Amino acid sequence: MLHMEKKRNEQPPAKTPAVKRNNRNNRNLAWIISVVLVMTVVLSACGTGTKEEAQTQGGTAPSNDPLELSIMTITPSAVPAADDNVIKREIEKATNSKMTIQWVSNNIYTDKLNLTLASGDIPDLIMINDPFGSTFTKMVKQGAFWDITPYIQDYPNLSKRIPDIAWETTKAADGSNYGIPRPRPVTGDSFFIIRKDWLDKLNLKVPETTDELFEVMQAFVEQDPDGNGKKDTTALAAYVSPDDLGWGGNLGPVLGAIESSFLGINGNWKWDEAQGKLVYRELLPEVRESLQYLTKAYANGMMPEDLLSLKLTQARELFKRNQAGIIVDKTGTMRKIYADDLKKVDPDFKYTDFYPLTNLNGYNPKGAGYNGILAIPSSVPEEKMKRILQLVDTWMNPEVFEIQHYGIEGVHHTVVDGKKVANSEKLTADNASDFNHIVNIIDLPWDTTAETEEETQANELFKKVEEERDQTSVADLTAGLQSETGQKILPELNKKIQDLKAKIILGREPIEAWDAFVESLRSDPNMQAMTDEMTEAYKKRNGQ
Repeated sequence: MLHMEKKRNEQPPAKTPAVKRNNRNNRNLAWIISVVLVMTVVLSACGTGTKEEAQTQGGTAPSNDPLELSIMTITPSAVPAADDNVIKREIEKATNSKMTIQWVSNNIYTDKLNLTLASGDIPDLIMINDPFGSTFTKMVKQGAFWDITPYIQDYPNLSKRIPDIAWETTKAADGSNYGIPRPRPVTGDSFFIIRKDWLDKLNLKVPETTDELFEVMQAFVEQDPDGNGKKDTTALAAYVSPDDLGWGGNLGPVLGAIESSFLGINGNWKWDEAQGKLVYRELLPEVRESLQYLTKAYANGMMPEDLLSLKLTQARELFKRNQAGIIVDKTGTMRKIYADDLKKVDPDFKYTDFYPLTNLNGYNPKGAGYNGILAIPSSVPEEKMKRILQLVDTWMNPEVFEIQHYGIEGVHHTVVDGKKVANSEKLTADNASDFNHIVNIIDLPWDTTAETEEETQANELFKKVEEERDQTSVADLTAGLQSETGQKILPELNKKIQDLKAKIILGREPIEAWDAFVESLRSDPNMQAMTDEMTEAYKKRNGQ
């Protein structure tokens, strides 16, 4: 204590001039720092006020910096759009974004998607072609993707310009949406398209039943429809691929469309009023009939011999090279994928010869209103997730979406009498339609007017057929419904079904093998559990 008291009573030594200068400098420095701190607080407060005043619809503050994001999606083009693609640059400018897009061929997308999901290194926005696939569903349950349900209402284009049916049929089992549906017209689903010029040459009428289709296919093989004097044409540009498990009875879009025409149902379930429950597709007797039909067609050369090794693009090539007379696709693919290439091989081919069937056995499929979803992994921070939603919402504005529809004035279109007239060849060369596999809208008015009278006539035909299809189209009545048991057993079951059907069609197994398989399914407790769960979900959704 005495020591401390002594310290307090001691006088400090006299200050030298140098010490006085240092203290004065320190006081000046302290004053400057205090001013800077005050200004920082003031400016920060001003910045906060500005953000609050300019909140976007999605609840995120606008940024002058472009949104940088990575995207993975499908491309139907052999050569995808480059990073400096002119259409891409215009869309980026309109949406204030910088996109790194990974384009993946249709042929390998499912495999690439599964590998990407398994890696955990998932792009900021990824196209999920099947929102009910086992891998994506499992990851959703694990919390790997954003539930965007609470945010949808904040974006007018997402909430109002994507049909309700698309949001409804892409809901997960918990009732939430884990991706933005890529909308598609319900009347424009893939169905049979036939070479009308081949029909006319062989004096055949447009088929309306599976029996009439068989007669047409037989004539396309045996009666030299291309007129080259050789028996070198097939009828149906078909293929069977593991990528199509779960689709069309596991036979994919082409052979599955024939099977569905026998069944009269779209999807994997049929409602049995007498039993008051759903019946699984493979248990229906019409599947056996369609297998016998397809086996006979294959044996008579009506589809490619290498059916199991072909991919989608290779099957399309058969039609484009004048080697097959029937495909299953959307009418909108006419110029984008087929007709212009076909004209190079067969100059007499007209766009109206790309002829869509209205129905077969009174059946054509009604679309679910979507073709895949755009999902955002939960590893993306919330603010960036909102900006991505805003990006898609902005992209759906007509003036932005029309960039990929009409391109740039003077380059991809001209304006005649106030209307944009597109140069389809230039748009195709610049991969314009590829961007539909990221963002698409379906409520633009369908103007059938085109560059040429020939294409205008084709568009009028397609519009007429779609209106006729709407009268008879059949919806998938269980779209969006799920079964917990089904999630466990279907991946392996679908493989078994595809493998057995393929072997029967190729003549490697007798039809009796199918009979034995169906009997084993009927007594399978997992099949019964899946049926009960799907029936309960169906009744619940329909208020029964």
